[in-house]
Amino acid sequence: MPMLLPSWMDPDELIKFFGPYALWGVAFIVFAECGLFAILPGDSLLFTVGLLTAAGVIPYNLVFVCTVLTVAAVLGNVSGYAIGRKIGPPLFKPRSGLAGKIFKQSYVDRTHLFFERYGNRALILARFVPIVRTFVTLVAGVGKMDFRHFITYTAIGGVLWACGITIAGYFLGNIDFIKNNIDLVLILIVLASLVPMGIEYVLHRRRRNQESAAV
Repeated sequence: MPMLLPSWMDPDELIKFFGPYALWGVAFIVFAECGLFAILPGDSLLFTVGLLTAAGVIPYNLVFVCTVLTVAAVLGNVSGYAIGRKIGPPLFKPRSGLAGKIFKQSYVDRTHLFFERYGNRALILARFVPIVRTFVTLVAGVGKMDFRHFITYTAIGGVLWACGITIAGYFLGNIDFIKNNIDLVLILIVLASLVPMGIEYVLHRRRRNQESAAV
């Protein structure tokens, strides 16, 4: 099956690049995606790390691997929050070149809407949504969200995301169909992650309609 991801985002190629330091390389990528606003294949890397841990290619036990990746995700979010709190707004002024492509105002607008709809839970749900995951902590920092609330929800999200997808790769990655169609599986993971938000959206609409009818 041809790769659906571009070659430079192929998790196998990225892990091969890091060689014996694959876990630490992936941890840095997770940190960068969560805190340094890099659009990177975090979901696919986590799943692949789980698969390679089960196969013994990554020479650490699953608990240690999940701990390292969760810490990287949470520290990345804390960094993104700090950056947003200090210098967030100026980053998104209109500009050209690479910076203009990375720091698009549309990304922040999309994330603001996400926050408005889901509140603090956005920090948990956004973990499973590419791009939104990358910018949600920046928006939390720009909005000066209470740090205690922020770290609580971002830690919960970090555990569910980093551990959940890595464990899925560990136990499911050696199934032939999944191994041979990993890109498709990763897309299905992203789609499945949207289900809670879809349910929340339906419930929100229903509550709003009930409130309107009661007026």
